[in-house]
Amino acid sequence: MTPQKKATNRLRGPQIRPPRMAPDLIADLAYRLTARDRELLALVWEHRVLTTGQLTSLFFPSPERARQRLNRLYRLHALLRFRPWTPVGSKPWHWVLGPAGAHVLAIEHGQTVSAFGYRQDAATGISVSPRLGHQVGVNDFFIRLHAHARRRADGTTLTEWWSEQRCAALWGDLARPDAFGRWTEASVNAPPRTLDFFLEHDTGTETLARVARKLGGYADLAEATGTTTPVLIWLPSSAREANLRKVLGVPEIPVATAVHTPATSPDGPAGPVWQLAGTIGRRHRLSALGTAWATGQSPDPETS
Repeated sequence: MTPQKKATNRLRGPQIRPPRMAPDLIADLAYRLTARDRELLALVWEHRVLTTGQLTSLFFPSPERARQRLNRLYRLHALLRFRPWTPVGSKPWHWVLGPAGAHVLAIEHGQTVSAFGYRQDAATGISVSPRLGHQVGVNDFFIRLHAHARRRADGTTLTEWWSEQRCAALWGDLARPDAFGRWTEASVNAPPRTLDFFLEHDTGTETLARVARKLGGYADLAEATGTTTPVLIWLPSSAREANLRKVLGVPEIPVATAVHTPATSPDGPAGPVWQLAGTIGRRHRLSALGTAWATGQSPDPETS
């Protein structure tokens, strides 16, 4: 199948032609949007694209409720959707910000749509971008953290989740992480533990040497800001992780590695899957990494 055919298939499925964004249409949408809708639209805008399953995990009590509301937002032109091409079966709907949703968000920011930065062709361009899978993977990392926190319901929370674009605006002259996060995990017998981190989501398309070279920028950023933020490298296989660790040696800054889908950790990236670069031994929970870097060992049995 030709690349042109694949690109066409990525956008398959019924599409609603958006009407002219007249003031009465925007006012009607603004009236209909709930607080949850507005949060959802803002998150889709910042993180470019989210799947039905990801939005369900973040905002809805059931898949059916998610489908109903997402389809309603689609009909109101607040969201647009596409299904990526796949040779077998079908992939879930992927959602991006629609023109009416962009108008509402722009108004809330006191801006025109142009000043807000929205262009429909740019928003839907992710559908044919070679970085689509990477972006969905980055988002999935944080959504798995959010889902874990929701299951625990004990004060554990994903406090911050910044997109690559926001990170680039702040630090792009030195380092360009895929995302920045702040994770706080509650503990029964101790104060909550919080970790700030940069994420590097590795899909195996870059050489290991190039991945390792990125750490120089993070070291420069730490020196320039006076704040050392750990770097987490999330890898697609155990073999690639082992090979990368050999290349990394002992980094200048705190680095930990883990594999995307370790079968041994139902807690996903929150669980005991992280190994400090430059060390051997037990793996640690995400929340325990700060203490592990300080002491060089797992701080308690729960974290290993």
